[in-house]
Amino acid sequence: MLAAERKHLIVEYVKQRHTATVAALAKHFHVHEATIRRDLIEIEQEGLLRRTHGGVVLDKGANFEPSFSERAIDQIEEKIRIGKKAAEMIEDGDHVILDSGTTTIHIAKHLTHRNNITLVTNDINVASELRDSPGVTVIVTGGLLYKSSFMLNGMFTDQVLHTLHVQKAFIGTPAIHPKFGLTHPEAQLVPTKQGMIRAAQEVIVVADQSKVGKVSLHTVAPIESIHSIITGNDISESVRKQFKDSGIQLITV
Repeated sequence: MLAAERKHLIVEYVKQRHTATVAALAKHFHVHEATIRRDLIEIEQEGLLRRTHGGVVLDKGANFEPSFSERAIDQIEEKIRIGKKAAEMIEDGDHVILDSGTTTIHIAKHLTHRNNITLVTNDINVASELRDSPGVTVIVTGGLLYKSSFMLNGMFTDQVLHTLHVQKAFIGTPAIHPKFGLTHPEAQLVPTKQGMIRAAQEVIVVADQSKVGKVSLHTVAPIESIHSIITGNDISESVRKQFKDSGIQLITV
C-alpha cells in the first residue's frame, strides 16, 4: 500500500471512531508503529487530525465537517436568513442549481410558492421540500446516495452537471477565504461543486459566518470564480474589506 493511500485510510478510520491509538493503527494497517507515527505527523500538518499522547483524534477545524444532524441545527437562525435572501435573488424563469447542504435547504423552503423556476439539485432533502410546489420544476442529478445526509455525489452526478447551463448556482461550503477561495476537506466532493460552478453564469456562495475566512485542504475554486457571498451580519470589517478588494459582492443578513 502506498503511503498516500494509507494516510487517506487512516483519516477515514479515525473519522469513524473519532480517536485511535498508534498501536491500533499499526495493527490495522500491518505496519510498524514508527511508520504510523510518521504518517500522523504528516496528516496533522495537513490539518486533518490532531496527535495526542499515544494516538490521534479528529481536529474539528475547517478540515473536518461535523455530522449532518449537527450541522443542521448549528447557526440555524442565520441559515434561515441566508436562505430567505438567496431565494429573493432567484427570478421567475430562472434555471438554478442548489448544492447539497444545511444552508441551501433553507433556500428551497423559501421557494415553495414561487412560479416558473427550474431547480437542479444533488440533495434529496432539497428536492423533497419542493415536492408539492407546482411552480417549481425539480431536476435531481442522480448519483451515489450518501445515506447520512441524502446527498448525491459521484460520477453520475458529475456527468449530469456537465450537460447543464443555468443562470445561478448556490454553493454551500465549510470554508471560504478572500485569498484562497472556496475549499473543502473532502476530496471526493470537489468535482461536483466544480461542475456546478462551471454550469452557472453567476455563482453565489451561501455560508454562515463560522465558515467565512476559513481555509480547508482541497481547492474547489479560486475566489475569482465566485460572484457573491451571502453570510451573517457579524463579519468583521477587515474580512469585509478583503472580500471587497477581491471583487466579491458580500451580502450580510
